[in-house]
Amino acid sequence: MGQLVRVQNFTISRDGIAAGPDQSFESPFGLDHASLMEWCAATASWPNRTDPGGSRGLDDYFARDFSNNIGAEIMGRNKFGPQRGPWADHEWQGWWGDEPPFHTPVFVLTHHERPSITLSDTTFHFVDAEPAEVLKQAKEAADGKDVRLGGGVTSIREFLDADLVDTMHIAVAPIEFGSGLELWDSPDELNDRFAHEVVPSSSGVTHHLFWRR
Repeated sequence: MGQLVRVQNFTISRDGIAAGPDQSFESPFGLDHASLMEWCAATASWPNRTDPGGSRGLDDYFARDFSNNIGAEIMGRNKFGPQRGPWADHEWQGWWGDEPPFHTPVFVLTHHERPSITLSDTTFHFVDAEPAEVLKQAKEAADGKDVRLGGGVTSIREFLDADLVDTMHIAVAPIEFGSGLELWDSPDELNDRFAHEVVPSSSGVTHHLFWRR
């Protein structure tokens, strides 16, 4: 099938929201991220787990697949950090400290380019280009592996609108936020372009799987 563009483990609320309107350093998602990602944090494969244990069921299967055959990531600027406009602080190197969890090249979508930075085995490139051009760069950097589209909502919608997404796994958490950035009004709005299966989990999360028709 060649290199795929994949959305993996992207989690939204029951009312379609993945980020709140008031992102800040103290609140990277602008809402209660812990409750949104509770399903993933409970799994044995949660990368931030410091104690043994965790669930081994369906949710763990998806958590374990997160980095499978991923050679590069594309993310929106708002996922990288809370700054807006021109970069006022080049000391900011993302939310993740000296050991980012990506372990691949990462292409950050921004209208304000800055020099690339490398932390451990992750290099962040800051790119001002249309989705197709960014994807071309990411595929070259991925060295034959797939490209993960990491979010947030705006970036995923841009790539969907450009018809550049091959597969998606969207986890719908059993909570509602009421306001924020919505991925969709209904998952069924994508059914004209994607085959779509819905898999409920005993955790209360519903997994939506999409792949290009």
